[in-house]
Amino acid sequence: MTHSKIPDFILGVRFFETESGSEPVRDWLKSLPMEYKKTIGEDIKTVQYGWPLGMPLVRKLEPGLWEVRINLKDGIARIIFTVVDDIMLLLHGFIKKSQQTPKEELKTAKNRKKRL
Repeated sequence: MTHSKIPDFILGVRFFETESGSEPVRDWLKSLPMEYKKTIGEDIKTVQYGWPLGMPLVRKLEPGLWEVRINLKDGIARIIFTVVDDIMLLLHGFIKKSQQTPKEELKTAKNRKKRL
Protein backbone atom coordinates (compact mmCIF):
# COMPACT_ATOMS: atom_id res chain seq x y z
CA MET A 1 0.00 0.00 0.00
CA THR A 2 1.49 3.33 -1.00
CA HIS A 3 0.88 6.54 0.82
CA SER A 4 0.73 9.68 -1.25
CA LYS A 5 2.85 12.33 0.36
CA ILE A 6 2.13 16.03 0.11
CA PRO A 7 5.01 17.52 -1.90
CA ASP A 8 7.51 19.54 0.06
CA PHE A 9 7.83 23.23 -0.52
CA ILE A 10 10.63 24.12 -2.92
CA LEU A 11 11.07 27.41 -1.06
CA GLY A 12 10.56 28.25 2.58
CA VAL A 13 9.30 31.75 3.39
CA ARG A 14 10.79 34.34 5.71
CA PHE A 15 10.05 37.98 6.34
CA PHE A 16 12.75 40.61 5.97
CA GLU A 17 13.70 41.81 9.46
CA THR A 18 15.04 45.27 10.27
CA GLU A 19 17.91 45.87 12.68
CA SER A 20 15.34 46.65 15.37
CA GLY A 21 13.60 43.32 14.79
CA SER A 22 10.46 44.56 13.05
CA GLU A 23 9.09 42.76 10.00
CA PRO A 24 7.58 45.38 7.68
CA VAL A 25 5.93 42.90 5.29
CA ARG A 26 4.35 40.92 8.15
CA ASP A 27 3.10 44.19 9.70
CA TRP A 28 1.67 45.27 6.35
CA LEU A 29 -0.08 41.91 5.88
CA LYS A 30 -1.58 42.12 9.37
CA SER A 31 -3.14 45.48 8.46
CA LEU A 32 -5.03 44.05 5.47
CA PRO A 33 -8.58 42.65 5.42
CA MET A 34 -8.83 38.88 5.99
CA GLU A 35 -9.94 38.29 2.39
CA TYR A 36 -6.73 39.94 1.09
CA LYS A 37 -4.54 38.00 3.51
CA LYS A 38 -6.07 34.74 2.30
CA THR A 39 -5.52 35.56 -1.40
CA ILE A 40 -1.96 36.77 -0.81
CA GLY A 41 -1.17 33.69 1.29
CA GLU A 42 -2.47 31.34 -1.41
CA ASP A 43 -0.40 33.07 -4.09
CA ILE A 44 2.75 32.93 -1.95
CA LYS A 45 2.11 29.22 -1.34
CA THR A 46 1.79 28.68 -5.12
CA VAL A 47 5.26 30.23 -5.53
CA GLN A 48 6.65 28.07 -2.69
CA TYR A 49 5.43 24.86 -4.33
CA GLY A 50 6.05 25.79 -7.94
CA TRP A 51 9.32 27.76 -7.93
CA PRO A 52 10.64 28.87 -10.34
CA LEU A 53 7.48 30.42 -11.80
CA GLY A 54 6.94 33.16 -14.36
CA MET A 55 4.12 35.33 -15.54
CA PRO A 56 1.34 35.96 -14.77
CA LEU A 57 2.02 35.24 -11.07
CA VAL A 58 5.73 36.05 -10.78
CA ARG A 59 7.66 38.70 -12.67
CA LYS A 60 11.41 39.16 -12.53
CA LEU A 61 12.22 42.81 -11.80
CA GLU A 62 16.00 42.56 -12.02
CA PRO A 63 18.67 39.98 -11.15
CA GLY A 64 17.80 38.48 -7.75
CA LEU A 65 14.54 40.41 -7.37
CA TRP A 66 11.03 39.20 -8.24
CA GLU A 67 7.48 40.28 -7.51
CA VAL A 68 4.45 38.14 -6.74
CA ARG A 69 1.55 39.70 -8.62
CA ILE A 70 -1.66 39.31 -6.63
CA ASN A 71 -5.04 40.33 -8.01
CA LEU A 72 -7.42 41.47 -5.30
CA LYS A 73 -11.11 42.31 -5.58
CA ASP A 74 -10.48 46.04 -5.82
CA GLY A 75 -6.77 46.41 -6.37
CA ILE A 76 -3.45 44.77 -7.10
CA ALA A 77 -1.02 43.72 -4.40
CA ARG A 78 2.66 43.15 -4.98
CA ILE A 79 5.19 41.42 -2.78
CA ILE A 80 8.79 41.92 -3.82
CA PHE A 81 11.11 39.10 -2.79
CA THR A 82 14.55 37.65 -3.27
CA VAL A 83 15.69 34.05 -2.94
CA VAL A 84 18.49 33.17 -0.53
CA ASP A 85 19.45 29.49 -0.69
CA ASP A 86 16.00 27.87 -0.59
CA ILE A 87 14.22 30.71 1.21
CA MET A 88 11.79 33.15 -0.38
CA LEU A 89 12.62 36.32 1.55
CA LEU A 90 9.72 38.80 1.48
CA LEU A 91 11.30 42.25 1.25
CA HIS A 92 8.37 44.59 0.61
CA GLY A 93 4.62 44.51 0.08
CA PHE A 94 2.19 47.13 -1.18
CA ILE A 95 -1.11 47.70 -2.95
CA LYS A 96 -0.57 49.46 -6.22
CA LYS A 97 -2.81 51.75 -8.15
CA SER A 98 -1.03 52.01 -11.49
CA GLN A 99 0.29 49.51 -14.03
CA GLN A 100 3.94 50.24 -13.29
CA THR A 101 5.61 49.16 -10.08
CA PRO A 102 6.24 52.57 -8.45
CA LYS A 103 9.95 53.45 -8.29
CA GLU A 104 9.71 54.24 -4.57
CA GLU A 105 8.38 50.75 -3.82
CA LEU A 106 11.16 49.12 -5.85
CA LYS A 107 13.74 51.31 -4.11
CA THR A 108 12.47 50.18 -0.68
CA ALA A 109 12.86 46.52 -1.68
CA LYS A 110 16.35 47.09 -3.14
CA ASN A 111 17.51 48.89 0.02
CA ARG A 112 16.26 46.01 2.18
CA LYS A 113 17.97 43.47 -0.08
CA LYS A 114 21.29 45.36 0.29
CA ARG A 115 21.00 45.09 4.09
CA LEU A 116 20.85 41.28 4.08
